Amino acid sequence: MEENKILWLALILYMITAPVYCRYYSPTVPYASSRKKVSKPHFFFHDRISGKNPTSVLIARPNITGEVQSPSLPFGSLFAVYDPLTVGPEPTSEVIGHAEGLYVSSGQDVLTLVIYLDFGFTSGSFNGSSFSLFSRNPVTENEREVAVVGGRGKFRMGRGFAHLKTNETASGTVVECRATVVHH
Repeated sequence: MEENKILWLALILYMITAPVYCRYYSPTVPYASSRKKVSKPHFFFHDRISGKNPTSVLIARPNITGEVQSPSLPFGSLFAVYDPLTVGPEPTSEVIGHAEGLYVSSGQDVLTLVIYLDFGFTSGSFNGSSFSLFSRNPVTENEREVAVVGGRGKFRMGRGFAHLKTNETASGTVVECRATVVHH
């Protein structure tokens, strides 16, 4: 009697797993990856942390009791960012999207920011698409390279790099972005 139960159990297990295995194996077909595309968006984003209509706002600041090297941006300050993207460096240039994300002041000796930004395009050839940057770099460097770590829309599964060039102006900071994004 016990042997019949074991045989029935084995038969049931075989019948459950057999359809799974028969679908798993298939004739060998060469892998055909989708052709990768390279886009090179070039734009400017305008960052203002003070004055009229700031585009970056302080949302957390450390409680520092000792001497502060940089009172405007002490270690541990956290900013929320919503910067306009434009086709030119002038504040009146055509707006083609927005950069949204966070800045965290992470350097104690050298002013360094950890940056996460998502560049979303609302017009032009990249309308409805975005790509994201993540980097840690000294703010004192006017030119720096940062990593592209993802995207959506035309930049789906994006990776690559962006060259950022910072210029201080009377109306705030203007950053020129020349990105190279490899995507599907």
